Amino acid sequence: MQDIKKNIIVEKSVNFALQIIEFAELLESKRKFVVANQILKSGTSIGANVREAQNAESKIDFVHKMKIAAKEADETEYWLFLCQNSKNYPNCESLQSEIQDIIKILSKIISSSKQNDNKS
Repeated sequence: MQDIKKNIIVEKSVNFALQIIEFAELLESKRKFVVANQILKSGTSIGANVREAQNAESKIDFVHKMKIAAKEADETEYWLFLCQNSKNYPNCESLQSEIQDIIKILSKIISSSKQNDNKS
């Protein structure tokens, strides 16, 4: 695997995916299988799409893949919100904070990539 330390969004999305795997396992141990499955899919998909964007064929392809990552991040934020606000679910405040940071970074990357296109 390439050195993830060189790219903040790659690093954050991989580390987040690892945390999500642990959280999903915790949910499964508490028999919260449906939410565990949903959060595992969306939470790990962010990094997969960010990683795919690193090998984009064009700027348009890059932005498209980052937008997909942003959609997955929004979905993950939704599942984390449900967990945090449902009875009998484990605390996930740190994950909520981390996903908000990831969403901000993705938004900035997408908007700055589009601005660079407009300048060309």
